[in-house]
Amino acid sequence: MVTKAVKVRRPGEGRKFGVAAKSLAELLPKACALLQLPSSKARLCLYEDGTEVTETYFRKIPDNSELILLAPGEDWQGYVSEIQRFLDAFSSQTDGIVRAAQGLLSGEEAPKRRKLLADLIHNLSQNIEAESREDDEKWFQGELLTFLDLFSGMYVNGRLCFRAKGRLLVSEALILVPPSLLGVESRFKTKSGYMRYSCESRIRSYMKEVGAYASSLPPSVHAKFRQIAKAMLEKLKSERYNGFYFDRRAEKKACLCTPEGWFSCQGPFDTKDCPCRHSINPYGNKESRILFSTWNLDHVIEKKRTILPTLAEALADRRDVDWEYFYRLLFTVSNLKLVHIACHKKTNHNLSCDKRKIFRKSKPFCRVQKRPSPAAKTPQI
Repeated sequence: MVTKAVKVRRPGEGRKFGVAAKSLAELLPKACALLQLPSSKARLCLYEDGTEVTETYFRKIPDNSELILLAPGEDWQGYVSEIQRFLDAFSSQTDGIVRAAQGLLSGEEAPKRRKLLADLIHNLSQNIEAESREDDEKWFQGELLTFLDLFSGMYVNGRLCFRAKGRLLVSEALILVPPSLLGVESRFKTKSGYMRYSCESRIRSYMKEVGAYASSLPPSVHAKFRQIAKAMLEKLKSERYNGFYFDRRAEKKACLCTPEGWFSCQGPFDTKDCPCRHSINPYGNKESRILFSTWNLDHVIEKKRTILPTLAEALADRRDVDWEYFYRLLFTVSNLKLVHIACHKKTNHNLSCDKRKIFRKSKPFCRVQKRPSPAAKTPQI
């Protein structure tokens, strides 16, 4: 029989031992002696996929194959087990993993490996637990903060303000820079407060589109539409523009994230969930906060193509329109899905409103029969 050289190690241990043997019966005792494991009921399997090595299979494996020595009750699923062990180390050895990844990144030249290491460092360096500005000042900063500080600048309504010779000057040019890159305004003292405001801003923009749509309607329905838009606005104000969707301090049933702040993509409008399992925690660090601004609250039944035209058409009918049904479609998660930008399909959804819910159900008319008064009763003979 031909002697075969292999490498053996224990699960979760990086140190490997070279062993030479002509058969599995010869290999197993040698491996147990090297790794200090009782040979009774011990077994060997391939590192790659967890295939158990039998006497017949041992003759087929190539030289220098990597094997895992397992004690009774232990299991090995190949790379999956290694990944699981790696993930388990995150919670207890985060700082050490970050330092090790930074060391590897400094000497790495391969673009793909650099990207993987950079993403790992980014994800493990998040300060998720911090909530206030004092506890995580970097989270509130923007990419252009240094530039603004240099000019004692302020960002107001899309324009750059700065002081010169004791006077406050305002630039005439509109600066087309996303506010997220300029940092979070000083009036926000907590992450949750800003995230709530971020959601409110999105819902406000939808309300503005509803109001603007009225100008394109004929006079016959214009007044009715404006009246319904006003009712929707009042309801939004009472609900604080549904900002609780992004607020991790809100009730679990109301917000779209976990108590720690993790959001999961709900997938394209035509699927039940996200095929790529996108997730993000904008509470973790500045980069995640900025990236989250690219996620969309997508209308499943489309706002401009379907909801608003259907509402306008219904107003031409004499029946009582159920504006609260349209409110739910426009501003609530009954018709809104939080989606990663890659899952946001901008094609025509080809979905329509539920015709059974457009109008309020009228109460059936019941004729009340009057009972005869006691004086009107026929006297008995």
